[in-house]
Amino acid sequence: MKILVLNSGSSSVKYKLIDLEGKNDTTLAEGGVEKIGLEGGFLKFKKADGSKATDMLGLTDHQGAVKAILAKLTDPVDGCIRSYDEIDAVGHRVVHGGEKFSESVLINDDVKAKIRECYDIAPLHNPANMTGIEAITALMPDVPQVGVFDTAFHQTMPAKAFMYAIPYKFYTEDGVRRYGFHGTSHRYVSSRVCEFLGVDIKDQRIITCHIGNGASMAAVVGGKCVDTSMGLTPVEGLMMGTRVGDIDPGALTFLMNKHHLSADQLQTIINKESGVLGVSGVSNDMREIEAAIAEGNERARLALDMYMLRITKYIGAYAAEMGGVDIIVFTGGVGENQAGLRADVCSTLGFMGVEIDKEVNARTRGTETVISTPGSRVKVCVIPTDEELTIARDTAALVKK
Repeated sequence: MKILVLNSGSSSVKYKLIDLEGKNDTTLAEGGVEKIGLEGGFLKFKKADGSKATDMLGLTDHQGAVKAILAKLTDPVDGCIRSYDEIDAVGHRVVHGGEKFSESVLINDDVKAKIRECYDIAPLHNPANMTGIEAITALMPDVPQVGVFDTAFHQTMPAKAFMYAIPYKFYTEDGVRRYGFHGTSHRYVSSRVCEFLGVDIKDQRIITCHIGNGASMAAVVGGKCVDTSMGLTPVEGLMMGTRVGDIDPGALTFLMNKHHLSADQLQTIINKESGVLGVSGVSNDMREIEAAIAEGNERARLALDMYMLRITKYIGAYAAEMGGVDIIVFTGGVGENQAGLRADVCSTLGFMGVEIDKEVNARTRGTETVISTPGSRVKVCVIPTDEELTIARDTAALVKK
């Protein structure tokens, strides 16, 4: 069964075509269109021999981008299928499902309407996700489509974890609460790590650390999310590449009043100018931060120390919330590849029984690995995430039903 997975952003569409064959799932093609509606738009893709290539394109909208992707998939030279008819279904990443979706669903007119109802709490994401859905509807009207929501996995959180301490009417009237994001990743790695370790997820207390330019953590008990670090939006929680993370709201109103900032200006600051970039003044890329530290840049050192401290604090908080922890999982671009960060984060967790094998950790990059010692009371693992595979599997399961 061939599933096309699409992740549509405001000016991009990422894709992956996956052939699901039991345990032998195969990625047939992957790539993405970037700079849609902007000068210098292009389609980047991986060729059959594994090499990467780029086609320069001038695309004004997402329907044109999806059409270019389908043309590449069926290209006589670079393609992997003969026609659109070989695509059995399309799975879409949808960022915000609010309280409307606690699991993946087949997309119909009612589902589209509910996705649109979430526009006001995800104005940067859901409209972009919808463009991909509408593009497929226009180009392949008979192909079933499935929506897989970033927020769905976190819908098992109890009210005491998802509610904010603001007047209750803002929850009932406006839906202001913690929703959490990266749910597809947290779901995948919490399940996969138990398969990898050969343990029953129903008996495990797991902390999943999705650490990248965008970063979040989740507390998972028996396979169900009980808490997560992101909130109504992806700004709350950990310090991120350019997002501020946790901050005193009073500091924001202070800055708004002192500098006469509009809401839009403040949004730009907390989403795009803060985090590691804002503190270091160097970059939001951890590789560049580490290079700057090696050259003696103190602000880069401060940024990294702050970044790691937030992760450590959340691990401690979630361990207390769950009454202990059995497994800690690192995933995401930074979590999977930055051995130094993993070591430093875990170095203060000895009181919990965490003990890292420094040699194994140092040589682990992007592979499924246990990086804790045999004597560690908590298993610490690196599990590369695979959100696209999860979306493809959800899509296939719903279509088969």
